[in-house]
Amino acid sequence: MISIQNIQIAFGGETLFENVTITLNAKERVGLAGKNGAGKTTLLRIIAGDLEAQKGSVILPEAIETGYLPQEKKIKSKLTVIEETLTVFQKVLFLERELERLSNEITLRTDFETKQYLQLIEKLDEINHQLRILNIEKSEGSAEKVLKGLGFSQTDFTTPVKTFSLGWQMRIELAKLLLQQPGLLLLDEPTNHLDIDSIQWLEQYLVSYRGTVLLVSHDRSFLDNLTTRTLEINNKRIFDYKVPYSHYIHLRNERIDQQKSAYNNQQKQIRDIENFIERFRYKATKAKQVQSRVKQLQKMDTVVVDDLDSSAIHFAFPPAPRSGKVAVEGIELSKSYGTKQVFNKIEFQIIRGEKLAFVGRNGEGKSTLSKIIAQKMDYEGILKFGHNIQIGYYAQDQWEMLDGELSVFETLDNIAVGDIRKRLTNILGSFLFQGDDIHKKVKVLSGGEKARLSLAKLLLSPTNLLILDEPTNHLDLLTKDILKNALIQYNGTLVIVSHDRDFLKGLTTRLYEFGKGQIKEFRGDVLEYLEKRKLDKLALLEQKGETVSQAKKISANKISWEEKKRLDKQIRKTQNKIGRKEAEIEKQEQYLEILQQKLSNPEQFSEEIKSGSLYKQHDEQQALLQTLYQQWENLQEQLEELQVSISK
Repeated sequence: MISIQNIQIAFGGETLFENVTITLNAKERVGLAGKNGAGKTTLLRIIAGDLEAQKGSVILPEAIETGYLPQEKKIKSKLTVIEETLTVFQKVLFLERELERLSNEITLRTDFETKQYLQLIEKLDEINHQLRILNIEKSEGSAEKVLKGLGFSQTDFTTPVKTFSLGWQMRIELAKLLLQQPGLLLLDEPTNHLDIDSIQWLEQYLVSYRGTVLLVSHDRSFLDNLTTRTLEINNKRIFDYKVPYSHYIHLRNERIDQQKSAYNNQQKQIRDIENFIERFRYKATKAKQVQSRVKQLQKMDTVVVDDLDSSAIHFAFPPAPRSGKVAVEGIELSKSYGTKQVFNKIEFQIIRGEKLAFVGRNGEGKSTLSKIIAQKMDYEGILKFGHNIQIGYYAQDQWEMLDGELSVFETLDNIAVGDIRKRLTNILGSFLFQGDDIHKKVKVLSGGEKARLSLAKLLLSPTNLLILDEPTNHLDLLTKDILKNALIQYNGTLVIVSHDRDFLKGLTTRLYEFGKGQIKEFRGDVLEYLEKRKLDKLALLEQKGETVSQAKKISANKISWEEKKRLDKQIRKTQNKIGRKEAEIEKQEQYLEILQQKLSNPEQFSEEIKSGSLYKQHDEQQALLQTLYQQWENLQEQLEELQVSISK
């Protein structure tokens, strides 16, 4: 058990935390939430020992090691990727020496029942466990497995770390942490530099992680799939919810509504008391009652309504000028970096007004093709643009390309032309740069502020082909939702590279998957694509197995009477199974309806709603029904196959 007790810290006279106390249990997966500037990163740094609180303490069991991944960290290394990753195993020698020291101490002690002796045994077990994890004979294989899971290829292993971008260097830092297997893992925006495949791999890895995980993330799907508890920092305090992020949002809003109601009731009560005092202040017969009311006011604890982060960007993309029907067409397009072929003779067509996603592992060419379409990179082959195409481009590292010495206002003023220059202050205001903020130097801005400034640059001229490469990195959840809504309303053509499944959901209608030098078209939503990939993999496994459908087993020749009799029997059995499945579905649908009625009646079922148990039951019931529906469909397909077979 990890205990954070009475933490207090202030910066520049502003208190971030006041007597904050948290207990983290073994193997918990906890998300840390709160508005921008609430102190999420600060709290992680305090727990990691990277920052000292002005008051309070962090109490860790002696055997627990802490690992911390910051949002950004430049690795100054002359080693290759695999060599740098393997540096985490240098501690094996230290652990072996510590194991020998503890073993010698234990053999000399006879106080077997004391707390100190049990602590030594616990520490000895922890070191033995770490040594098993850090088995030097298996270390290179483990390192390669984790690096590949995070998107590195075999050829990357022998490449110097210094040749990789900051995002890829952060992957190396994450790999080192995962290989160390600390008892407490602190992650600050771990998905910022990962693609969809790497995020899914990391999710699965952390689900079965042996230690406790505390993380900050703006990836809603990642939080929902991984965490079971959410800690919210609000008004210098911690609010503890034993539910994942999306459920926490429901419960938080209910808490705010209840606080507002209590606040309004209290204000009415205060007005009534004050009116009584004012009315009877000078009447001797009421002196006792007046004094009683005065004391009542003095003792009253004021109800506080917790702040919600109501500050939000608000903007819309300018109307897109009319373009040709085919916005972009690639014919036998190829791109190489020296001897490395990124893609070879690919062909694609992007139609006016459609919203298209590029997906796939990092390094497969998504950003490269984005740059080519944005006319920022040379290529081989043919690239055709439709009539009157006007391109707006947001690079993956757009915010890093800003001039740190310019002010926020100068960044836009230097590239704006025409009448829009008169509106720059309003544009910056819509991206939360107000008052003196517009005169801040870019170099002092946070990652989120730089990302917002980069987005503001896109509004300086109308476009009808918008190319966005990872636009959600460093954006908070609210800003991502607003950007997504603006893109849905955008009437031009959109090409977007993103690893954020929740952001892409419902935004695009077609995608290209990049891999092995080629691109593959998929028509549909990103979630349908991910589901189809799972089905494709299962189909491949089934092809290798012995389970082939009955319809395929039957010969093309006319079946025998015995075979027909057997098929008749199977049809009847399958029809009976379908009937039972339909009855089960009906029963579970009725139960789901009961849960929905409870959720729509918060006054009567407030305790169950507050605890999150109703939401959990509701989600579990929906998941069960989806499984039952799928089983029913499978049975229907089996029945159809059997009926086709018997008709031959």
